[in-house]
Amino acid sequence: MTRITIIQGHPDPVGGHLLHALAGAYAMAAQAAGHEVRVLEVARLRVPPLLTAEDFASEAIAPDIRAAQESLAWAQHWVVFYPLWLGCMPAGLKAFWEQALRPGFVREGGQDITTGRLRLKGRTAHVVVSMGMPGFIYRWFYGAPGVKALERNILGFIGVKPRRRTIIGGVGQMTAERAKAWLARMEAAGRAAG
Repeated sequence: MTRITIIQGHPDPVGGHLLHALAGAYAMAAQAAGHEVRVLEVARLRVPPLLTAEDFASEAIAPDIRAAQESLAWAQHWVVFYPLWLGCMPAGLKAFWEQALRPGFVREGGQDITTGRLRLKGRTAHVVVSMGMPGFIYRWFYGAPGVKALERNILGFIGVKPRRRTIIGGVGQMTAERAKAWLARMEAAGRAAG
């Protein structure tokens, strides 16, 4: 059994988008397979932006962020869902990472983000990104820079190993049949907790 935290990074708090359905399919299949699942809906959290280095280093953290940190620390595996906006993650998700991954949470015994023992080391992640452009163009022509930035500069930096990447392109023109196939893939990933 694996402890999984799903980070739903779609900025629309109302839901109803493909990513919400995919995250739901993953969660239900994972739970049915005996895994424990928690879901963080970033759009429903109060995530004030950090504006200064002092804000980032501060230990004054909003209650929603403290609760999110607890779910991140609890999990063995993270699944991050978000739509590609202007080549990278939406601003709200970026603000969430900046708030949640503060030095005191990420590193034990360190005075800043680069010193001390990594608290989250050993966790794995699956990144699921949707976009309007064909996925192969983003992956092969552009080199998936936004996804690589998340995997290397955020997750990798804090000791979380990106284990799997799913890029879903052509969302605006997606047929019901193709959406159903993606839902089945997310269910299979949820059952395997990967």
